[in-house]
Parts: sequence; C-alpha cells; structure tokens
Amino acid sequence: MKKKELIPKPQSRFLKVKCSKCGNEQAVFERSSMIIKCNVCDEVLAEPSGGKIKIKAEVTQVLE
Repeated sequence: MKKKELIPKPQSRFLKVKCSKCGNEQAVFERSSMIIKCNVCDEVLAEPSGGKIKIKAEVTQVLE
C-alpha cells in the first residue's frame, strides 16, 4: 500500500544562478512570473514562460 504524506513537498524550488556577464550569483524562484535581472550588471537571467522560468544563465545549485 502507498502511504500519503501528511505534509506534501512543494512542486517548485529556488535555483542559484550565475550571471554569464559579470559572474554574480543570486537565487531565483523556479516559477517566477516576472523577468529576473542581475543585481549587478542588469543582464536578463530568466524570463517567465507560463510555468517554469526560461533560464538564460548557468544554474550552479538547486536550493531545496
């Protein structure tokens, strides 16, 4: 028999991405609904795509 979890795990998570232009690392939400820009050089790191974001930078770590 399969047991139900009392507290279900979330479907989405945070990602740590590295800017390809300046090397800055920052955390972004996997299902963000707005354009995410680098805090240092204003480069676009991710864009919304109706669900999960379209990542334009290097993902260095998945934060759970």
